[in-house]
Amino acid sequence: MGSIYKRGNNYSIKYHINGITYRESSGSHLKSVAKQFLATREGEIAQGKLPGLQSDRITFDELADDFLTDYRINGKKTLKRAQQSIQKLREFFGNDRVINITTSRLKKYVLTRLDEDAANGTVNRELSALRRMFNLGAKCTPPKVNQVPHFPMLKENNVRKGFFELVDFMELCNVLPDYLKPFVVFAYRTGLRKSEITNLTWAQVDRVNGIVSLNPGETKNNQARTLPLDNVLKEVISQQWEARKQCGKLLPFVFLNQGGTGQIKYFRKSWKSACTTIGKPDMKFHDLRRSAVRNMVRAGTPEKVVMIASGHRTRSVFDRYNIVNDSDLRLAAEKQAAYLENQMGTILGTISKKTD
Repeated sequence: MGSIYKRGNNYSIKYHINGITYRESSGSHLKSVAKQFLATREGEIAQGKLPGLQSDRITFDELADDFLTDYRINGKKTLKRAQQSIQKLREFFGNDRVINITTSRLKKYVLTRLDEDAANGTVNRELSALRRMFNLGAKCTPPKVNQVPHFPMLKENNVRKGFFELVDFMELCNVLPDYLKPFVVFAYRTGLRKSEITNLTWAQVDRVNGIVSLNPGETKNNQARTLPLDNVLKEVISQQWEARKQCGKLLPFVFLNQGGTGQIKYFRKSWKSACTTIGKPDMKFHDLRRSAVRNMVRAGTPEKVVMIASGHRTRSVFDRYNIVNDSDLRLAAEKQAAYLENQMGTILGTISKKTD
């Protein structure tokens, strides 16, 4: 596959990859060193690995392009977020060759982002994107990356805290614009994501049987879900159907914007105003989803069923939505006290009978 020749005082090697000839100096005047160097290169080529001469030329930008291409090919919905991560990474690593992106350099990147007041979760998402870039490069034929460095991930405090108690939710509904009320009620009682509700069409609604169907590709995780409607939600759907007929335009969307000209898209100002009015200015629309998960669990629904209904694929993410507060802990203590009291009464009764 290759050969050894002397150039000046040192020996060099020559080998071929895909019809292209490569030459490298062994850096030694000893022929045995050159032979070992050539054997190493030939071994790398035989295993499908990219020799060091090639991998030295691979840049951050090349891996970034491959990464984004992979996102587009697989139709991933988080492409925009991936592009944002690449943009931040490129500001730091844009001129780097891949072999220079070591764990030590990664730590410097982390410190730089923290100095810019980036959240730990944000930095971790960027590092995850870079790690994916390396892994894709390692899987190429021939590989563009010979070794994936260790990535120093940061600890995240990602526990969700926001949720609506029923009384707060009722106050919120009283101050929201009329067109948003059914939309918000639907979110509070189903736990669907905002995009799943705004994009909900009448083709997905079975009004006769009271069922909403989310098909693959219409959910964040691309998994289909079927959602039975309770009586309140059936009434919401009925009201929206009547409103659709009255507006004169048979639009496909279940929930329409103010004026009924299209689907609901932007309502941040109305939401912020309503939350401020009820004394909870920091509440997010996504808190409705957390509230729904919490309510289903406290209603006695098995957690596995709640995960299916809400579309949570992993237990770790679900646990961040299943929020416990002081009232829950107090209720748990009361239930335990009642249980122990009942058990103690049973034990004392048994002892009393034996004594008699």
